[in-house]
Parts: sequence; C-alpha cells; structure tokens
Amino acid sequence: MTRRRRRAFRGSSPLERLAILVVLAVVAGVTAGLLLPQVSVTVGKATGEYTATGSAADTLATLAVVDDRKPSSTYQRDAFGFREYDPDGNGCDSRNDTLARDLKNVTYANAERCKVESGTLDDPYTGKTISFKRGQTTSAAVQIDHVVALNNAWKSGADSWDTRKRYEFSNDPYNLLAVDGPANVEKGDADASVWLPPNTSYDCAYVARQIGVKAKYGLSVTSAEKEAMLKTLADCPGQAVPES
Repeated sequence: MTRRRRRAFRGSSPLERLAILVVLAVVAGVTAGLLLPQVSVTVGKATGEYTATGSAADTLATLAVVDDRKPSSTYQRDAFGFREYDPDGNGCDSRNDTLARDLKNVTYANAERCKVESGTLDDPYTGKTISFKRGQTTSAAVQIDHVVALNNAWKSGADSWDTRKRYEFSNDPYNLLAVDGPANVEKGDADASVWLPPNTSYDCAYVARQIGVKAKYGLSVTSAEKEAMLKTLADCPGQAVPES
C-alpha cells in the first residue's frame, strides 16, 4: 500500500476500512490462485516429485525423445493389417484371441473355438464389469485397444517399418487389451500426456505397458509424453515393465 493510500486508509471510517481490507484479500486470493499451479509444477520438478523407480522408469529413460517428428508418409491404418496376421498360428484372429484371453466364462460360437460368443470382462480402463455378447449391436461394448495406438506408433517411427513389422506390432498380444468400448473410443490415438484410464488405479500398469511396447519396437516418445509417464510412475515406486 502506497503512502497516499495509507493516509486515505487512516482517514476512512471503520466500515470503509473493512471494505478495503476485504477487497485486498480477494485480490490476493485471485493472484495466488493464478500463480500457485505454475509454481507447483516448477517446484515439483525441482524437488524430484516426478522421480520414479523400477524397471518401467529405467526403461523410459532409454527411449528416444523426439518432438514434432514428421512422418515420411500419411498414416494408413490398413498398413498395419490388424486381424490379418496370426502370430501364434492357432488359426484365430487377434480380436478373438484377445477376447479369449481377457474375458472370463468364455463361450464360443464355433467348434474351432475361434469366435468368442460371450463372456465377462473386468475392464481395466473403467473398473466396470461388462457382459459381452457377440452381435451386430452388442459386440462394440468390448473393443480391442492397441495400448500404443497405431497412429501414435506411426508418428513415433512405424512409418519407416516394412509391412511384416507393422503386422507383427498390430497383432502383438503384448500391445492388445480387451477394454470398455466407449473408453477406447474416448482414448482414440492419444498418448499418455493426453489420456489415461478413468480407473486411476490402473494408470501405473497402463503407462508401464506403453513403455514396454515402445521399448520393444524402438518407438520414440515426446517430451510431454515422457513427463506424463514419469509423473504417473512417481506414484508407484518399483513399477515393473510387464513381461507378457
């Protein structure tokens, strides 16, 4: 408060002084509200808030960080051949293999046990229990998510792969999860800096798997993506990269 304002303050009535103090308190509160989020991020980094331990954090440290990478060509989902390659040679496509692995109480629509008819999913992304039933209007309730999305992979290095490697990546069980359909749609091709599962108890496992996939296939991360992953892993000391 300046000298002139102090004089005016002393010469005012008790009610006027109270009103002035209230206004000053409001202004101070608004200013603090604007500055604290920025300060907390800066202090968090400086004090090691985002320091993480475990093989997931160690593996993250080995990934190349590349911002604003320009793919050599336009993304084409068909170039990955999802469900067109059978990595385990059992004659079943990747969607049905993943449903059979991730659902409980599975029934099949054919004798070859390659078409999952029904089952129950304990969805990792939302924490909900979902009853799956094959059908034109019901199958989408459970979708197969590429943990590292195909478009994200394209931007992170897959644009330079040959067809075989893209097919292997797209159909690799390590990168596939049966999940809630709407949650999968909401995720789209987002990386960890934009989207994490609504079920926050799964965030660490989700990020660890993304790191494992990117390490397995030599894909890069962006600065924002790496920071988001590190921030997540800081909440789960010792988080390991999934083995399978």
